[in-house]
Amino acid sequence: MNAEQYESMRHAMVISQLRPDGVTDVRVIDAMARVPREDYVPEDRRSTAYTDRSIPIGDGRGMNPPVVTGRLLSEAQILAGDRVLIVGSATGYTAAVAELLTDSVTSSDALDQVSGTYDVILIDGAVEHVPDALIEHLAPIGRLVCGLVESGVTRLAIGRRGGSGFGIQPFMDVEMLVLPEYTRPRAFTF
Repeated sequence: MNAEQYESMRHAMVISQLRPDGVTDVRVIDAMARVPREDYVPEDRRSTAYTDRSIPIGDGRGMNPPVVTGRLLSEAQILAGDRVLIVGSATGYTAAVAELLTDSVTSSDALDQVSGTYDVILIDGAVEHVPDALIEHLAPIGRLVCGLVESGVTRLAIGRRGGSGFGIQPFMDVEMLVLPEYTRPRAFTF
């Protein structure tokens, strides 16, 4: 495929996936229309860069469908001065889009390498639980967005920190891959 074809696919993603599925933040739509998603997909999967499905990238990891990325970024309500942490950033696509929304974006896959506090934490994949160690890095009135697996169903969710408390609320059922490092150990059952 050539650059013109990818540009056409990116435009179609905005029109047929993002806008109809609740991505309403104009800044997010503009950023996703500008970042060439195909540059962040493994070479052998570039032709599927704009499909509305997760794209496997190896090691049990995957790149989220565009609407998932768009909804997470929209719900996070990233402001120009926000410090943003992307956890589980897979290919770097979500971080590249977020960099068009604010000046301070950090990506990390390892919690023990995270330092400082962040206004927004975006977990770029589904998790079965949000680790307390990650919540500790959330600013006093910070937002955390992720896919949260509850009873076998994955839902996009937004969490907010207020004082010493943290609450999380699901808002949309989605298809996305669970980050292997955020699964709960399985209990023994008969």
